Amino acid sequence: MTVSADRSPATEKDPVTPDALPDSAPENFSLRFAPPSWRPFVQLARLDRPIGWWLLLLPCWWSDALAGIASGTGPNFFHDLLFLIGAVAMRGAGSTYNDLVDREIDAKVERTRGRPLPSGRVTPRAAKIFLIAQCCVGAVVLFSFNWFAIVTGLASLLIVAIYPFMKRITSWPQAVLGLAFAWGGLMGWAAAFGSLDWPAVLIYLAAILWTMGYDTIYALQDSRDDAIAGVRSTARLFGARVRDGVGLLYLGAVMAGFAAILLAHGGLWAHAGLTAFAGHLLWQTRQLAEGLAPSRALYLFRANRDAGLILFAGLALAGWMGRALI
Repeated sequence: MTVSADRSPATEKDPVTPDALPDSAPENFSLRFAPPSWRPFVQLARLDRPIGWWLLLLPCWWSDALAGIASGTGPNFFHDLLFLIGAVAMRGAGSTYNDLVDREIDAKVERTRGRPLPSGRVTPRAAKIFLIAQCCVGAVVLFSFNWFAIVTGLASLLIVAIYPFMKRITSWPQAVLGLAFAWGGLMGWAAAFGSLDWPAVLIYLAAILWTMGYDTIYALQDSRDDAIAGVRSTARLFGARVRDGVGLLYLGAVMAGFAAILLAHGGLWAHAGLTAFAGHLLWQTRQLAEGLAPSRALYLFRANRDAGLILFAGLALAGWMGRALI
């Protein structure tokens, strides 16, 4: 996977032009201020495409805010800062690993053939060293939490490891991505309480279904090339029924979120946030159709940062209001 900048004419003609990848944002500060020799690594870690780490981070913040409702203390900002650092590092590590595994496939797909590995701007050996460095940053963050959260975080690594291979064997790679990307739905609660409970499990389920929905939208960009390369996805599976498929996934996410808030005694603000989140997902779904322009699919995919922040705002407000009433 892994965001609204449409393709420029130069990008259409020369997809391997450095710093001008189709889903990149050349104006991003990470590219503008990085020395030229660093720019391929910025792209390898997707630092020029912050939507990836945002979508990895938001379930962590949801879970932390939900724990803040249950405890009556509100969100833990120190934990939220650690989750931010960890999300940036591990999103970069996951993208680097994914690109190492997929570099031959990426070379066959128009949108991805200009990435640092298939274009030859980064060697596999350099990418592996970079991967280890990013994992070290993630490990420092993880080991800042309690032992239960540490074990919970380590348990996600198996899912992360197998994800890049799923597109070769199943039409549901988005489900495996959901299991990995939504893991933060467990982590916020685990970091707060040193255990798990049903609200955390349900917000994790909500995040899984949300991830499957927005990554199906993302995969619409590559449906034609994926068919040629033999890559499977829910976008190809749903075909002309993509609106129905994504709509059902998003509906499931909202229902699971409602149950999580109910069990955590979320109150008015939490439900208001969930309602606004649902409205945003409905807006996305209504625009979907087979053959949707890649630029529009990318725009809708990126819009999920705002959807996730809306839900977090509602959960955070509920926690702060609950603390004010104590």
